Amino acid sequence: MAETIPAGSTTDGVIQVGQPTDARVSAPASYDVADFPVPHGREEDWRFTPLERLRGLHDGTAVADGGVKVEVTAPEGVTVETVGRDDARLGKAGKPVDRVAAQAYSSFEKASVVSVPKETVLTEPVRIAVHGEGGTAFGHQVIEVGAFAEAVVVIDHTGDATVAANVEYLIGDGAKLTVVSVQDWDDTAVHVGQHTALVGRDATFKSVVVTFGGDLVRLHPRVVYGAPGGEAELYGLYFTDNGQHQEHRLFIDHDTPHCRSNVAYKGALQGQEAHAVWIGDVLIRAAAEGTDTYELNRNLVLTDGARVDSVPNLEIETGEIVGAGHASATGRFEDEQLFYLMARGIPADEARRLVVRGFFAELVQQIGLPELEERLIAKIEAELEASVG
Repeated sequence: MAETIPAGSTTDGVIQVGQPTDARVSAPASYDVADFPVPHGREEDWRFTPLERLRGLHDGTAVADGGVKVEVTAPEGVTVETVGRDDARLGKAGKPVDRVAAQAYSSFEKASVVSVPKETVLTEPVRIAVHGEGGTAFGHQVIEVGAFAEAVVVIDHTGDATVAANVEYLIGDGAKLTVVSVQDWDDTAVHVGQHTALVGRDATFKSVVVTFGGDLVRLHPRVVYGAPGGEAELYGLYFTDNGQHQEHRLFIDHDTPHCRSNVAYKGALQGQEAHAVWIGDVLIRAAAEGTDTYELNRNLVLTDGARVDSVPNLEIETGEIVGAGHASATGRFEDEQLFYLMARGIPADEARRLVVRGFFAELVQQIGLPELEERLIAKIEAELEASVG
């Protein structure tokens, strides 16, 4: 298990790692906004988030006066529906766990449901384009994959809006679902979302979260297990630029025996007041014998003026596990790396790109879609071209 730095301490002024605390959220999960107090920034769940930049999503003052256009392109056999609030599939993966998620759940009018029938193996991905058209909007999506089915879903967020949304993944017994969620918003967008996966017996869930755009993005990926044998892999990469706040708060609830989880998130930061937050909470409950879990966060700081807060939390209530551990590290861009490459005839700008590209390569390859991988690599290189330092 990685060394843990006492709460409140820093390493090179760029990383803060707290002692593991209770991985449960501070308020019980609920669909009712009134069950969650208005956060003031002193709460553990909100202490890193600049509340004034949420545009009222957290305190009830945000009004749904905008629009988000959702377009789904799906292979034959996939069902795409727009449903009302009374649909039985809504909320099946889990309840909202904070006030913004509860606000989103109580405020959306129609939900999008994508269903892959049991035993169906898709050869092409389902593509969901979410485009902000200004103003404030609340949304809800459900991705349902039947027993022994296999699917890849790409959710692409673009445009400008203030959005609070919940996404549910229902993975049937023996099914395999890969979801790639790309946050490529305009620089002025705000996006707060809870992603909850319910993993069935012997099912496999892979999540790849990619965050580039937005003024503020705060995502809360969560995994719960419905039966033994479930596996979850959560990967993420983020590139935080001037003034951006990007926050990823993960929670894996091992409450079922013989399940596995693996988490690996990597981020790069550059520019003044670039702020990335990664919280990795893993709870192994007393009943979850045979659990195998590991979580990793790595950050690369490219310039002065950027800040990272990385907090891995691991709580174990049973000793009958296969393995459990976590690691977190943040480092600055090393001049020695550039010198090594430049000494071999590689120009400085190209050397810089090679180092960052290599840093992200392992996670980009997890996507498994060449055209999307190429797009993301191009986006990373475009960010580097605009580097302030």
